[in-house]
Amino acid sequence: MSSASIHKHTAILDAAYELFGSGGFYETKMSEVAERAGIAKGTVYLYFKNKEDLFMAVTRRDCEGFLQQLEVKLQACGSLAEKLSVIAAHHLFYYYERKQHTKLFFRAPNNNPELVAYMALFMEEYMQAVVKVLLEGGASEPELMAQSYIGMLDRLKMDILFDPSFTEEEAHKRKKFAAGLFIRGAVGSMNASPGDLPAGP
Repeated sequence: MSSASIHKHTAILDAAYELFGSGGFYETKMSEVAERAGIAKGTVYLYFKNKEDLFMAVTRRDCEGFLQQLEVKLQACGSLAEKLSVIAAHHLFYYYERKQHTKLFFRAPNNNPELVAYMALFMEEYMQAVVKVLLEGGASEPELMAQSYIGMLDRLKMDILFDPSFTEEEAHKRKKFAAGLFIRGAVGSMNASPGDLPAGP
């Protein structure tokens, strides 16, 4: 694409992100996206065939950015504790930064197989990034630990999404708590012998 085309493409994605996030997929009109982007409505359709296609593009850009930024942050870390703390901060502040755009998550296209498949792929890539960190740290059950850690962070993010008064200080508190709790448990389970672990279901 030419620089002008790239600029228009980016402007459309930025406008759609704002409108999908504040109003939701079904409430947003392509004409509103065009107006927000400062271009003609017909121009939007030169880049995206329909609203579903545009929503997918917004989602892909957001998810790819999430993974790329996490990778850069992890590369700057040394210890397992540092990396787990970075994962917690990245996860929670991703949602904190989008707390005015929660309809991206709750008012998305229903039963869109392409979106469902893409989100499953994104979650798998995210989990494997956490698995890699845990493997490098010596975890014996890295997949279970990764699932548990992401699951804990996912629960902690819910307050961010549903409480409009949620503060940055509270996000930092949850990041510190989640990382500390998991680091102590993970290190303990890595160092424990089989006889030290709870028996039975």
